[in-house]
Amino acid sequence: MLSRSSKTHEAFFASRINEVTGKINGQYYGFREYFSLKQTNKELAEENARLKNQLKYNFDAPDTSLIIQIDTLTKDTTNRFRKFTYLPAKVVGNTIGSNTNYLMLYRGSKQGVQKDMSVVSTNGIVGVVTEVSENYCKVMSLLHRNTRVSAMVKKNNTSGDIEWDGTDPHFVTMRKVSKSANVIVGDTVVTSNYSASYPSNEMVGKVVAIKNDPAASFYILKIKTATNFFNIQYVNIIKNVGYQEQITLTQKKDPKINE
Repeated sequence: MLSRSSKTHEAFFASRINEVTGKINGQYYGFREYFSLKQTNKELAEENARLKNQLKYNFDAPDTSLIIQIDTLTKDTTNRFRKFTYLPAKVVGNTIGSNTNYLMLYRGSKQGVQKDMSVVSTNGIVGVVTEVSENYCKVMSLLHRNTRVSAMVKKNNTSGDIEWDGTDPHFVTMRKVSKSANVIVGDTVVTSNYSASYPSNEMVGKVVAIKNDPAASFYILKIKTATNFFNIQYVNIIKNVGYQEQITLTQKKDPKINE
């Protein structure tokens, strides 16, 4: 009655009613929005997935390029044949936490990879290819208990065998180093001429400790690896053209001699 008798009172009560109604409607739609969050989130997730699927980095292919270190000919002008070819590859998997560590590379048989090829990083050796599929390959890491690499102290060509003791991923061990060798801490260790998989003089690491082998008259060297296995992302797979010929002759049994 009061609101009807006066325009001022009518405006006042209408304003208050609208305010109360607006609050009630706001709370109602707030509750409604809250209970519809699940559906909203689902729609947003689907939209994000659709947009991400259109991004360029989702489309990729294994590297098919070759890196020729000297020239692009099979044989150069001095009649020397090429022995090693380098195949770039991306690291898509890497373990360092066990004593049988492996890497997975995004390059396979379709891109020229074969079993027993060696793998190096920009800093040093990484491992050897053990399994190959069409577009991927598996590499036995230098940090694997079965790894054996023929190496040498660079300054005097003293040879020895590189292996990993399964403890610290930063270090490997070099055994069977002659005690007649003048080895000191800080010496550089590289792959030797005796390795069929690796080219000679590929970096292995630096000597950080020297001790006597109690079981033989040799030194045991502790080597800090040149390759940092914690952040390795790109590598080169090395194809040795003469690998199979070299291995076949190495494994060939000596003929029997009739006396």
